[in-house]
Amino acid sequence: AALTALQKLPQSSFQFHHQRRETVTAVMLSARAAASAAIRVAGRGRTSSSSLAAARRSAALLTNSASSPTTTTTRLFSNGTARALSSIAEPGPSLFNVPSSALMDKDGQKVGGVPEEKHNGIDTQLRADVRAMGSLLGKIITEHEGPEIFDKVEKMRSLAKEWREAGAGRNPSLKSDADAAFSSMARFASSLSSSELFLISRAFTHFLALANAAESHHRCRKLRRAVTAEDSGSIGALSTKRDSCGGVIPKLVSESGVGAKEIWEALSSQTVELVLTAHPTQVNRTTLLDKQKRIQELLNEADFDRDAGLVTPYRKKDIDDCLQMIISGIWQSDEVARQKPTPIVEAERGVMVIESVLWETLPNFLRKLDATMKDSLGDEYGLPLTATPIKIASWMGGDRDGNPNVTPSVTREVCLSNRAKCASLIAADVRVIINKLSITNCSDELRTIVGEDVQEPYRHFLYQVEKKLKRTAAWARDELENVHAGRPGGEPAEDIYLKKSDLIDELMLVHRSLCETGNEIIADRMMTNVIRNVSAFGLTLVPLDVRQESDRHEEALDCVTRHLGLGSYAQWDEPTRLSWLQKELSSHRPLLRPGEWYGHSDLFTPTAVDTLETFRMIADQHEDSLGAYVISQATSASDVLAVLLLQRDAGVKEPLRVVPLFETLDDLHGAADTMDTLFGLPAYKGSIGGKQEVMIGYSDSAKDAGRLAASWAQYETQEKLAEVASKHSVDITFFHGKGGTVGRGGNPATFNAILAHAPDTINGYFRVTEQGEMINQNFGFHDRAERTLDIYTAAVLSEKLTDRPRPTAEWRDVMKTLSDVSCDAYRAVVRGDERFVPYFRSATPELELSSLNIGSRPAKRKATGGVESLRAIPWNFSWTQTRLNLPTWLGVGEAIGEVLNGDDGETLRAMYEEWGSFQTTVDLVEMVLAKSEPGIAAHYDRVLVKDDRAKELGTHVRKIHAETEDTVLDLTGHECLSEYDTLLRQMMQVRNPYVDCLNVLQVETLDRLRSTEDEAEQKKLSDALLTTITGVANGMGNTG
Repeated sequence: AALTALQKLPQSSFQFHHQRRETVTAVMLSARAAASAAIRVAGRGRTSSSSLAAARRSAALLTNSASSPTTTTTRLFSNGTARALSSIAEPGPSLFNVPSSALMDKDGQKVGGVPEEKHNGIDTQLRADVRAMGSLLGKIITEHEGPEIFDKVEKMRSLAKEWREAGAGRNPSLKSDADAAFSSMARFASSLSSSELFLISRAFTHFLALANAAESHHRCRKLRRAVTAEDSGSIGALSTKRDSCGGVIPKLVSESGVGAKEIWEALSSQTVELVLTAHPTQVNRTTLLDKQKRIQELLNEADFDRDAGLVTPYRKKDIDDCLQMIISGIWQSDEVARQKPTPIVEAERGVMVIESVLWETLPNFLRKLDATMKDSLGDEYGLPLTATPIKIASWMGGDRDGNPNVTPSVTREVCLSNRAKCASLIAADVRVIINKLSITNCSDELRTIVGEDVQEPYRHFLYQVEKKLKRTAAWARDELENVHAGRPGGEPAEDIYLKKSDLIDELMLVHRSLCETGNEIIADRMMTNVIRNVSAFGLTLVPLDVRQESDRHEEALDCVTRHLGLGSYAQWDEPTRLSWLQKELSSHRPLLRPGEWYGHSDLFTPTAVDTLETFRMIADQHEDSLGAYVISQATSASDVLAVLLLQRDAGVKEPLRVVPLFETLDDLHGAADTMDTLFGLPAYKGSIGGKQEVMIGYSDSAKDAGRLAASWAQYETQEKLAEVASKHSVDITFFHGKGGTVGRGGNPATFNAILAHAPDTINGYFRVTEQGEMINQNFGFHDRAERTLDIYTAAVLSEKLTDRPRPTAEWRDVMKTLSDVSCDAYRAVVRGDERFVPYFRSATPELELSSLNIGSRPAKRKATGGVESLRAIPWNFSWTQTRLNLPTWLGVGEAIGEVLNGDDGETLRAMYEEWGSFQTTVDLVEMVLAKSEPGIAAHYDRVLVKDDRAKELGTHVRKIHAETEDTVLDLTGHECLSEYDTLLRQMMQVRNPYVDCLNVLQVETLDRLRSTEDEAEQKKLSDALLTTITGVANGMGNTG
């Protein structure tokens, strides 16, 4: 009845008239309540899943509409059209334009600038920040490009908003209105010139980037204010949220009954190692990221002034002018990267995060963790000075898998550059201490070293440390010059730091002396941070992992065996390879003299020479320069022994730990047998010291088999590998190769993601990749970096000391069915349908992504080949751009639907309710479905897919998408997708119209680009395309 009443209202009243919005809202809320009641009754009556899902979709539409009553302001545009003002059109933009009601608490009492009132479901201050920055952007666009361009931006946005208000094609009763609105938007895009496509794309792209900066800042602002407002009796160093150490530690004590000493021992020994990679997913230029960082600093300054009551007219103008200057600089900068970064540049960017953020943030976080531990556990249970709950490593400059640009000299250069930077950073910190530490009394231990006549012993001692650090930096820079000039490196200079322990011992001596002479507070305030930085970063900032694919090692050894007259290693079977490798490992006779390969170019291929030179480079490196040697596409025990032999033959004194990376579904299934074979070989078992690291590939396994099948294979593989390691008395560590998107193993809810791992597989050590855009999102700003470190530390502690359910035998059987059905359904489309490759290539910008200069490595491991040779990043990247997100959900609906409609339906529902790991997986798929927009994907098909049979596949895929939505909602019992993720739904509601515009502009651009041969036109269109790609990525929050 409510729906009928709603449909009888004049259409214009529903879409445009603010004065009748309240009536519409009331009807919608009534309809939502009725639909919810119907769902509850239908659920009890076991109504068919399709009917139930249809009711839920209707309720979801009503929920979204009813939750967004908007108060609009209109403006008469230059063409005489009146439209509602958007976030880029309000007059008088300022960070201090906050409604007075926002300065009241829930009881109506004035708060000193702490606005928490909700408007449209979004905190008022966030909305005010976004509007201020967006309106400044609009003002700048008008000034530099003219009011006509600005009006066209607004026109397109209003058309997108009309489409959204008409249900975006998801509401059958308003489908004709939605179709008309979308057609108007597409026609408008087609009327634009190529230059206008570029400018309007830039406007939406920069607005979304500014919104990202505001949202990132707001999350930290809310957390900071929550910490100061908490009345929980805590010390207030860290938040008491469930995913913070400030929440986890007290809960373990009070609710789980874990002893203080056990918690202290766990925190003192656990390590989260974050491995920064140069995977090409950061689409924003560094120069723009720097400007966005400055914007967040200004937002912090504005918060401080508001909270402290220091907002004077001068201060307000000063901050607003700075903000306008930065946004003006953003608009007048080139957002398109014109050159691909070299591996050296990528490595420098990675280190920049440490220099500018983590060098300060990490020790500050550890200080807060120490205070939290003492507050919750007792003063005797503080964090040991040299404990390393957080460590950082890197692949930048060491990952040569499929990237011929990473050569041995590149890795040498990066290692030396990192040493020089690290020594300089520590020297600067020591200089600050020298300037302040003028105390004259010291311990007998220190006095013996400096001598009786020294008046200021600490300054005297630390001055020597500083000089030695400067000599270390100078030596590293000299060695860098040798690398650049192609000269061989010399012997290390005398009296420099090459071992971390030497420097730690000297710094600890100073700390100990201060404590022994009654200066504990001075010791803590002056020495603790530098000691903790050296403990975490060492003398190299980050140790580099070396990664190479197994085929390269096979090729190198094949050249060696043929050179030695032993036959072809590549043609030997696995038992023959293992026999020869073990024999050579037991022998002390070298296979080759250094450089011997240069005299036999007929036998040693260029790639084999590069591989052998890489191992020579490893042998030359000093302590802690390198970390692990990762073997991608590892499938057998011989793959691991080959790397061990090549290291020994190159003269590596302390071989790098060899880490096999199991990537595809078949590799994961065979991983336990491979490692069981290895651990049974005396030549190998005796070389690893009872420790083994194994890397699990999330990206390629998901691309190979689909998200659901890959997720279960990863879970089971880790369980089985842990059992194998235990059988052989080996401590195993898992290295998790995850990307930013769900399709590549990512999960924005890091705490839940870690707790979803199989029990007894983390055990206090968690090694994981941080890739591309996630590095900036998680570590680009001090507040956000601290929060990320806190979540990781809390999660690993909670995982170790919290009991979690293990899957029962019945659950495992159901998971086996889900995995098999989903994998078959996924592969039937991706591999089995001959229409798929033409459809994928035409319906997505995959072919054009190679023009995006965001990484040094090629998009494919091999120059030839189809989708199977495509890396996981461009695979996911392409589907994210079209908003279909196919890799994450394809196959999931078929699997869940088959089980729900079978004998195990109730078991599956129980699994979702009772098993956190499975619930996390389903909720992630649901989140991606909520962010997907099949109506947008259909537009890509209509315009870009020219083959009728490929178009039919697109229609079929979108039908699967709709059925998957229904099935997931049936399992979760939610009324709408991501029902409890209010923040996600609110953010997407705000972002969707802007991203919709970018998608329509991208389709128009792609269509023109693929049909024109005019070079000048191609250049304009290429810039427009790359801008839309960046904008969609900004709007969706990720790329690949």
